[in-house]
Amino acid sequence: MRRRSTILSGFLLFAGGCHSAPAPAPQSDPTPAASVPAAAPATSNEQPTTNNPTDPRPIVVCFGDSLTAGYGTEPGESFPDYLQTDLDGLHYSYRVVNEGISGNTTKDGVARLPTILALHPTVVIVEFGGNDGLRGLPIADTRANLDKIVGELKDSGAHVILAGITLPPDYGPDYIQQFNQTYQLLAKKYRVPMLPFLLKNVYGVPGMMQRDQTHATAQGNQIVARNVLPLVLPLLKK
Repeated sequence: MRRRSTILSGFLLFAGGCHSAPAPAPQSDPTPAASVPAAAPATSNEQPTTNNPTDPRPIVVCFGDSLTAGYGTEPGESFPDYLQTDLDGLHYSYRVVNEGISGNTTKDGVARLPTILALHPTVVIVEFGGNDGLRGLPIADTRANLDKIVGELKDSGAHVILAGITLPPDYGPDYIQQFNQTYQLLAKKYRVPMLPFLLKNVYGVPGMMQRDQTHATAQGNQIVARNVLPLVLPLLKK
C-alpha cells in the first residue's frame, strides 16, 4: 500500500517538504512567506519500522519525514531500503531501520526520541525541518528541537548525520537564510557530517521524481541512498 505524505507538492527542497498556496508569515521573522494548507496526519499504514530483537546486527536508523518514509513508492522502495541493499552488497553487517513518518515536524521528532534511543543505534540519519519551514514556524523553535534531537542522540553514543533542506524563494531571503543556517550551525556545534542536498542528482532529473516534483521515485531513492552512503561508511566497521 502506498504511503501518504503531508509534505505538500511543488516544494524545491533538500531533505523534505514542499509548497503550494500562501501561508502565514513566520512568527519570529518578519519576512514574506507563502502559505501552505494544514498537513494531514500520516495514515495508519505508514508506520516506522520497529526493532527486531532476533536480529543481532547493529542498527542504522533513518529518522525523518516523508522523504525518509518513502512516500509514493511501494514497500521496499524507500531510500533506507536501498541503503540496506548497498550496505549488504559491500558486506557491512548492519540493519537499516526506517523511522520516517510523513508530516513530522522537528517537534514530532523530539517526541519520538525515546523510541529511537531504545533501538541503541550505531548511526542515525536525521532528516527533519521541512514541515516546520512550510508552516512558517519560528526559526528558534526549529533550532531548539533539532538541537535536542542531535544532542540527545550524540549523548547516547550514536553517530549522527544531519540532512539539511531549503524553502521556496517566496518565503523571503532573510527567513530562508536563517532556516538554512540552522543545519550548518548544528553540524558545526556537534561536529557531525551534514548532507547539504539529499536529492542531489535526483531533483529535476527525468524519471527520478514523482509527479508532485517533491518526492523521489523508486529509481530516485536508489540515488538518494548512494548520496547518503559516503557519509555512513566511515562510521561503520566491517
